[in-house]
Amino acid sequence: MAKVLVTGGCGYIGSHTIVDLINNGFEVVSVDNFSRSNPLILKGVEEITGKKVQNYNVDLCDFEATKQIFEDHKDIEGIIHFAAYKLVFESVQNPLLYYRNNLNSLANLLELMQTYKIQNLVFSSSCSVYGNAKDLPVTEKTPMQPAESPYAHTKQIGEGMIESFAKNYPLKYMLLRYFNPAGAHESAKIGELPTSKPQNLVPYITKTATGELKQLSIFGSDYPTKDGTCVRDYIHVMDIGGAHTSALKKMQTEPDGNWENIYNLGAGVGRSVLEAVTTFEKVNDLKLNWKYVDRRPGDVIAIYADNQKAVDDLNWKLKYSFEEIMTSAYNWEKALQTIAV
Repeated sequence: MAKVLVTGGCGYIGSHTIVDLINNGFEVVSVDNFSRSNPLILKGVEEITGKKVQNYNVDLCDFEATKQIFEDHKDIEGIIHFAAYKLVFESVQNPLLYYRNNLNSLANLLELMQTYKIQNLVFSSSCSVYGNAKDLPVTEKTPMQPAESPYAHTKQIGEGMIESFAKNYPLKYMLLRYFNPAGAHESAKIGELPTSKPQNLVPYITKTATGELKQLSIFGSDYPTKDGTCVRDYIHVMDIGGAHTSALKKMQTEPDGNWENIYNLGAGVGRSVLEAVTTFEKVNDLKLNWKYVDRRPGDVIAIYADNQKAVDDLNWKLKYSFEEIMTSAYNWEKALQTIAV
């Protein structure tokens, strides 16, 4: 049973990945300072898996505090690095917050991997590194365009940091560029839990459906897309989690050369914001109160993936449909109404 350190383990994607790791026999240690997450999620992970996960309430920008985790767990064999600020609009408003947090934390982590001789790293990247891609769907060879937000720029720089580091240290790494994770665990015990007004579409939809938010705003109706709204590639969060487990397994069991370093994780289908809204209404048999508003700074027009390389190399199979994304997300939102957050 290999021990894995998951940074940002109490966050949305991190917590679902922990569930998948435990279900595949890994031992997990989490680090999360709850600046953008909630300890409630740890309880849900334990209820799903039957395993209590140790979490360090540590800011990864604090080098000495982070070092103590490695001292306590010298048998860590791999790291999955999720911990980062991720709100596009916030990054536009406060770029230095994002550069300091997202890049300093990664630099500390890489230095400690070298010190403690850990060679397996899975990095949480993003389709935002492609910017406004000239051709769709994007493949791993699609050239990066200028970042549309400081958040996206930190992901571009983070990938570059890892690639440069690997030239001087025998690091086995994968950069997983995922598109739009959505949905929740089928048990409705964990899901997306924004600590402020949601910025991502699906929790914005679900909170409007429960009445927590009075109205859903669709940012822009005049984009050059099929219905004037932005197009994204929505993928179930448990499918994303499974890809991280597959990546770790491949790094641990196969020699270099049997896999590449960069993978797109998406469903491979572009769906508009309006399509997401109408699908949610249909599968959950309700009507949402929504309206068009002005475009939001930092949003790309359209992006969706060619995911064939991940399917082939990582033996990765998508298990959940777009409709299941929307039903599981709503089930989680309704479950939250009965939980003291």
